[in-house]
Amino acid sequence: MGDPTPIVGALDRAGYRLTAPRRSLAALIADQDGHFTAAELVATARSRRLGVGRATVFRTLEVLEELGAVERLDLPSGEHAYVGCEPAHHHHIVCSRCGRTSEIDDAGLRSVVREVGRQTGFRVDDHRLELFGLCPACLLSDGTERCR
Repeated sequence: MGDPTPIVGALDRAGYRLTAPRRSLAALIADQDGHFTAAELVATARSRRLGVGRATVFRTLEVLEELGAVERLDLPSGEHAYVGCEPAHHHHIVCSRCGRTSEIDDAGLRSVVREVGRQTGFRVDDHRLELFGLCPACLLSDGTERCR
């Protein structure tokens, strides 16, 4: 079981009431291994009889995204998913098969963003990078070798 304390702490610091449904959602999110969808949270909450409605899930995810406790991923399929994360700036690499997600640091992207701004004349206020592929475990499970 993951630790819901960072999510609950983010809500508390921002002045949100720590209701039972929010605490339950924090625990569900902390338990996730990889990305998850709002629909998956709704289904899990329903199957565990947590008394958390669909609207509460969507509203809470929106709040948690604003607070930086979760980040929305735009999957290659066009679907949206979420991943729990630290509020510091970072990027994600996501396994296209199992959904395992890892946070990655800047990896030199700041200089690329500055250059894009210079070339286009835009002031870049924010950016997001999501990389998709197969994680080491999925690569091993089907015998697929890494590209060289």
